[in-house]
Amino acid sequence: MSTRAVRAGFGAWILAITGVYYALPDAHLYTWAALGYSCAAMVLVGVRLNKPENRAPWYLISAAIACFTTGDSWYNLVLALGREPGFPGFADLFYLLVYPLLTAALLMFVRIRAGGGTNRGALLDALVPTVGLGLLAWVYWIAPFTRSEHLSVLEKLVSIGYPLGDVLVLAMILRMLTGAGKRGGAVTTLGVAMVGLLVSDVFYGQSQLNSAWALGGPVDLGWIVFYSLMGYVALQPSMRSLTRPAGPARTDMGRHRIFWMATAALIAPAVLVLEYLGGHQVEIERGGVIDAPVIAAAAAVMFLLVLGRVADLALAQRQAGSRERALREASARLFAAATDVDVADAVRHATARIMPDGEAYHLDLVPEVIRGEAANEMRLMPAAEVPHGSAGGFAYALYGTQPLPDGGYGVMVVGASEAVLQAVRPSFEALGTQVASVLERIALTAEVSRRDAEGYFRTLIQSAADVILILENDGVVRYASPSADALFGRGDLAGSPFADLIAADSQEALREVWTRIERCAGDLDGIDLAADRGGRRVEIEADLRDLREDPTVRGLVITLRDVTERRRLEDDLTHQAFHDSLTGLANRVLFKNRLEQAFSVAVRDGATLGVLFVDLDDFKEVNDTLGHAVGDQLLLAVAQRISAVIGAGSTAARMGGDEFAVLVEQSDSADAAEDLAAVLVAALAEPIEVTGADGTVHQVSGASSVGVATSRDAENATELLRHADLALYLAKGLGKGAWQRYQTDLHNAMVQRLEMRTALHEAIDDEQFVVQYQPITELADKKITGVEALVRWQHPTRGLLGPYHFVEAAEESGAIVGIGTWVLREALRQFAEWRASGEDTTLRYVSVNVSARQFRGSDFADVVRQALADTGARPEWLLLEITESLVLRDADKVLADLKALRALGVRIAIDDFGTGYSSLSYLRQMPVDVLKLDKSFIDDILHSRQQHALVDAIVTLAHNLDLAVVAEGIEESGQHTALDTMGCQYGQGYLFAKPMWPADIPALAVTPPAAVTV
Repeated sequence: MSTRAVRAGFGAWILAITGVYYALPDAHLYTWAALGYSCAAMVLVGVRLNKPENRAPWYLISAAIACFTTGDSWYNLVLALGREPGFPGFADLFYLLVYPLLTAALLMFVRIRAGGGTNRGALLDALVPTVGLGLLAWVYWIAPFTRSEHLSVLEKLVSIGYPLGDVLVLAMILRMLTGAGKRGGAVTTLGVAMVGLLVSDVFYGQSQLNSAWALGGPVDLGWIVFYSLMGYVALQPSMRSLTRPAGPARTDMGRHRIFWMATAALIAPAVLVLEYLGGHQVEIERGGVIDAPVIAAAAAVMFLLVLGRVADLALAQRQAGSRERALREASARLFAAATDVDVADAVRHATARIMPDGEAYHLDLVPEVIRGEAANEMRLMPAAEVPHGSAGGFAYALYGTQPLPDGGYGVMVVGASEAVLQAVRPSFEALGTQVASVLERIALTAEVSRRDAEGYFRTLIQSAADVILILENDGVVRYASPSADALFGRGDLAGSPFADLIAADSQEALREVWTRIERCAGDLDGIDLAADRGGRRVEIEADLRDLREDPTVRGLVITLRDVTERRRLEDDLTHQAFHDSLTGLANRVLFKNRLEQAFSVAVRDGATLGVLFVDLDDFKEVNDTLGHAVGDQLLLAVAQRISAVIGAGSTAARMGGDEFAVLVEQSDSADAAEDLAAVLVAALAEPIEVTGADGTVHQVSGASSVGVATSRDAENATELLRHADLALYLAKGLGKGAWQRYQTDLHNAMVQRLEMRTALHEAIDDEQFVVQYQPITELADKKITGVEALVRWQHPTRGLLGPYHFVEAAEESGAIVGIGTWVLREALRQFAEWRASGEDTTLRYVSVNVSARQFRGSDFADVVRQALADTGARPEWLLLEITESLVLRDADKVLADLKALRALGVRIAIDDFGTGYSSLSYLRQMPVDVLKLDKSFIDDILHSRQQHALVDAIVTLAHNLDLAVVAEGIEESGQHTALDTMGCQYGQGYLFAKPMWPADIPALAVTPPAAVTV
């Protein structure tokens, strides 16, 4: 059965039962119960027929009607039994239960229709009339009950409960009417039903207050309207709309709503006037307007509600103004847009400006073009119904379509809360109109640009230096740009096979290109070809584009360019990058590349590969004496001799300066490299003629040292180079003009030397050095007057090491400077300690050796000055020992430094005098105080008359120059006697004492030591 038939039958039933109710007053008990319960049942029938999404509110409405009917039936039953119903009675319990049930149902309708959100504007619109009608209810209905003197407290509370329930129901129905969705249909019917309930309740309350209530009067019509319309609305299909979201909520105020709100706002003043007039007339009895506080409070509440509503409207106005400004900005951006990407960026910016601050939203510009037709429109729809794009997790979205000039349409989806979308929808509609105009303008501009570009590119092709050919499928030229004449020497190429234009040695490459095209290889770049132009070869680089499917071309497009000069330049640059500019030999980079390749092949084949390092022995002298131009001639001549000797089977390279390298191709033994080294040494030993800047011919030596290494001793190419370099180092050390082969022990010695250098620096940082002291004795009475500081290395694994083990390595690495500075400070500190601890000590000075590298430092004098200051030592306590070689080199600087030291009060000694290039002149010129005779002079003084005479002459010379003499290495008493007889004042050696630790020196410096037999 259709719902229309059910509604018709239900309407007939209501009319019939209402007629019986008023026609038969004695049957009120039964007719009223039939009327009420049938309406409650009809609500359930409507739920079953229409199947709303949420049935709970309807069940509450059915329960409310049933409670109302139950209360009435009980009331009628008491009357039928001839008794007067008590007040409050059992029926009032059911009556009062109706209001919370109805309120709960209506509140559920409001929440569901609002989509779970809130509509502040609708709530304020509902509260204003609610407060106004509530004020009326208080003044004319509730307040009289509270002031009635014949009612008990319980009777007053029950009496007040009815109007309060009515006001609560009124608030809910007004909230529904001001909320989202259409006002007709089920909502209107439900509102009329509630009005019937409220009207009857009002008259019933007044009748109760005046004790004039009578059953079966016209007041019952309001309740009949309530019953019947509630059942009727449940049978309407539109009842489903009450339990589903009602769509977007409106934030504006129509004229009707403003009228009703204004009317409601005037209720309080009107009541106040009526109360005042009534109070003035009965001023004696009532004492004035007694409800003034309530009226004032109601007026204040309505005033605040109206202010809140005005504030909402002002906020909406500001947001509308902001959206209008955003549209103007978007219009400016869109006007400047030149591409679809610019339009999309402008839309994103406009969306960010249109959306209210702080509101989350999601924008999805669907990238692909949707095929089909669509209007330029913006629709609000649930997210589940959006056909393209995403709402970003929001329940509702604005879905906009935009027709495109090239066909199809674009899609924009904006997801946000429903209220926000409803507010911004007009702005997005306006934005869509602007976007449509801009897209049309861009399309027209592109079309104009395309037509202009055709003429532009036609001119470019006519003027381009590159040749552009269009070929048919068979390789015949269909079109050739004018620049073809310059490339091929002819311009009439149309109809000619492309293969006829290409040189014979490039035909194979051309056939490979055709093969790749037939295999659908696509575009090809960097094709190297060649052509003949009037007997001259032209190098060509070609790019090919397969445009046979393009309707505007339908052919193969080849772009050709002349790269002859570029190829020549590339070859020259490549040669320069891998060859020496002076000799034309390979450079270090090319030599190393070839060596690595040859080494890999030799390892694979089990053969032997050799490398020779060649270094000119006296090249620096040639450069210094004859000039660099002559040196270049020598290098070129040496390179030519090396190339002539090694032949075409080996590679020669200039590694830098006067150093060359030869790669000896693989053989079965190492003899080939050694034999070639011997031949090279002999060939380069022959004098070479060079011409000076003045035209003079000179004979110079090209003699060289050669280092030989083979792959049998190396793990890789880099190690092989290092071995050859070590062998060259050995060859130069053993005497120039020869060759030496790499030996493993040579490598080990170099490794040890490097390890020693590293260990020395660590030793300085870790303070591993110590100082021993050897006494210096006066030969006449054997009294110790001084000590010589001797450094020792307390090695963590090798024990105590003398200078022989590390001084040479320290000199080479520069560590000797740090070691010497430490020894100087330690010796001065120790000597100052001795002098402070013993007043009767015979010690007058400490002697410290200074290396040449240490002395030549720019600040050595300052180092000595600082050491004296830090240790508290006096300058006359220090004797610095320097070597003859230091005195003979850089004489002017050495003289200045020695004078600076002497000015401090420090004395200077020449150590190992007589072992170097001794010169008597420097003894007179240099500020020297002491000569120390080397042990080699003392060893044979007793057995060699010449040696005895030489030492005697040196001592005599020193006395004449006012120099003191210290003889080193005295080990025999006869040596002591002979030196004392010659007049030598001082000596040191094992005869007197070995090097000693600091703690042993003070005892010897008091009592002369006894002679020690060694």
